[in-house]
Order: sequence, then C-alpha cells, then structure tokens
Amino acid sequence: MTAITRLPQDDNSNGWSAILPERRPRPALTGHKDADWVVVGAGYAGLAAARRLADNRPQDTILLIEAHAAGENASGRNSGFGIDLPHNVGSAHDELEGSRRFMRLARTALDYLGKQVHDHRIDCDWSKAGKYHAAVSPEGVKTIVEPFARELEALKEPLTWIEGAQLAARLGTPHFTAAVYTPGCILMNPAALTRGLADSLPANVTLHERSPVIDADLGGDMVRLTTPEGTIRAAKLILAVNGYAPAFGFFSGRLLPFAAHASLTRRLDDEEHARLGNIADWGLTPANAFAGITMRFTHDRRILIRQNIHYCPSMRQSDERRRQIAQDHLRLFRQRFPSLPHVTMEHTWTGFVCLTRNGAPGFGKLAPNIWSTVGCNAVGVTKATIAGLLAADLACGHDNPLIADMEALGKPSTLPPRPFLDIGVEARMAWELWQARAER
Repeated sequence: MTAITRLPQDDNSNGWSAILPERRPRPALTGHKDADWVVVGAGYAGLAAARRLADNRPQDTILLIEAHAAGENASGRNSGFGIDLPHNVGSAHDELEGSRRFMRLARTALDYLGKQVHDHRIDCDWSKAGKYHAAVSPEGVKTIVEPFARELEALKEPLTWIEGAQLAARLGTPHFTAAVYTPGCILMNPAALTRGLADSLPANVTLHERSPVIDADLGGDMVRLTTPEGTIRAAKLILAVNGYAPAFGFFSGRLLPFAAHASLTRRLDDEEHARLGNIADWGLTPANAFAGITMRFTHDRRILIRQNIHYCPSMRQSDERRRQIAQDHLRLFRQRFPSLPHVTMEHTWTGFVCLTRNGAPGFGKLAPNIWSTVGCNAVGVTKATIAGLLAADLACGHDNPLIADMEALGKPSTLPPRPFLDIGVEARMAWELWQARAER
C-alpha cells in the first residue's frame, strides 16, 4: 500500500468557473465499490478515457474519481485554447512529419470534443475562432513568426499574415508587430467544457468528485484505492493525474511541474467595447511561451492575460503571490489597452502544467492492469483528450492507428536529481526570459 500525501489543492480562485452558474458536484465516494475499471482524474484525459471505455465496453462498470470538483483543477484553469497546430514547426523532413502527427492527434481530439459539445449541448462558448501567433518585437517576427509561416506553407496549412494597422484593428491594440492567423483553433471556457463533459457521461460511468486517493495498492491482480470515506477494488486502472503521477509510484524524476498564472478582467461595457472597434472574440499565443503573454478577448467581452510561468515543484502558490501577479497582469493589460484605463482584473488564478524534458508524454501500459496518460506539455485540451481516448483503446485491445502516432512521441526522459535539477531549470528559465525580453 502506497500512501498518497501529495494531493491537488483547490484554492477557489479559478476565474473561469467563478463566472459560471453554481454547479453541484457529484457525491463523494463512500463505502466500498467494486468495478471493472477505475479512472483516476476527471480532467480532459480522465473524462475522455472513461467515456471511451464506456463505448468500448458497454457492459463493464467504470468508476471515475476526482480529487476536487470537475472544472476546478488544471483542465478548467487553462487559457481555453483547443490548439490544432504545433506552436513552432521545424523545417526538416522528420520535424514536418512530427508536425503532421501532432495535427492528426490534435484534430481527432477537437472533432471528438466538438461532437460532445454538440450532442450534449454543452454551453461553454465553443467557438472556431482560430488564433493569432504573434510577436511584439521585429526580432520576434524575424526569428519566430516568419519561419513559422514558411513551415506552415510547407505543410500546406491555411494561414493569413497580418501586421501593423490591420492587426491592431483585429485585436483592439497596436502592441503587436505581426502575427500569423490560422483558422483551426477552438476557443472556449475550459471550466464550462470540463463540467459539461463530466455531467454527460454514459450510464455505465459513475463519477465521484471530492474523492482524493490517499492510499493505493497497485501491485496485485486487482487495484485497490482508498479515499477519505471509501474504498475501490477494480480489475484495471487508467491513471490520468498528470503531474501527480509520481505520488502513485510512476514517472518519478521525469516530470516537471510549472505554475501558470492567468487573470480575467471584468466585462467591458458597450462604450469600452466600441473603443476597441467592436471586435469579435479572439485568441493569441506569443512567439515565446515563457516570456510572452497569452491573451484572449472572450465571447462575453473579457480580456484574459496569462503570463508568469515558472518552475514550481511544490505545486502550491500563496494568495499573496497571486495578489502580486494580479498587479503585474494589470500593468501588462494597461500597456496593451491604454484606452481602457478603468477596466480592472476581476479574477487571478494559478493552474499547474506538467512538462517533460523531451516533450514526450507519459502514455501507455505501466503494468499488466495499469495504463497512464500524463505529461501533456501545456497543450492539455487536445493532447490530454486524445491521450485519454487512446489509452482506453490500448487498454481494451482496440486497433486504433493513432496509437502508433502517440507512441512515436516517445517516453519522458530522465531528469537530473534535485537540487541540480532546480538549479538547471531556473538557469534555463532566466536565460529564456532574458533572451526574449522584448516579447513581454
């Protein structure tokens, strides 16, 4: 039996869920339950895995357990981009083929999610608005955005080059020099999407929220899990806990947890919206993901700022730290939108992303009755969704050709031991931020 002492923490700060109607979580696990399958983690990966298991094995019983409430952990705290393209593409043949593989996986995930949104009428502001990949500085345009455009052309992907006054008119701010617009990205409220997926599961899936695993016995023919008020015995397990996988005894020394901070303004009124040119909703990813700023103008006229991504092994952030970041986000917002001097930040929150050194996911079979889907490298809407679907197909022995695409991504590489790891990551981050300082 392994005691699970490192648990996710819900700080009740998630702005995406704060702007939604109140939702009643499914009951916590109480007493003992037997099942054919148990899925741990009700984020994008776990929800997709549970639903696909239900489709593959309609006679089986499936338990899905979540430490907190659906939509309150990492899946509901991201920036709400369903990205169908790699951010930056290499021009070599192998790199282009890797990009095609990424697109097959991502677009399958988006088609799947779009079908769930349509079939179950999930109200999450699902919008095929596309996205802008933009640079602030001429150097960023030359070294990142222009090569990105050339390599998308090599992939025969549709794109529009936009710069100067035309870009400012689309975004409502003149802050960016140039951007590549691609039409395939989906924008949404990620907390609403996660809630909707959780509330529309098939009949043979039982979801228990607010049921963190505190003990796990994974060494025998049966999986045995303990929560604060209940126990589970299941024949098979799919682990979808991302950066918390080492607590279960898997991928230790292979996962890098990062904190990502975001803020959301109050809604703009009609006059403020007119100052921006009555623009439509848009999403923007920066030329440099660590130094730059991810931004959105939402369907309900809010502006999202996501900035300040840093290495965070503790996977904890204080309220005081968030207050400091909220002030910094407001400063960055005012630089980009000086025409909106009275708009304030209504919500600031932290989400945790799980990176791997070589960008490979922790996907596949871990033991005769255990499979995993972790390490989505900050593209959780698409990567986690497709990984969950394929983990379920792999576990059921279904011959899905996309499994080969997923396996071709490799396995997470080993990291140096701490404290050398911490020193190396901090030094690399400092260099990255200094090198791309013009993109802030």
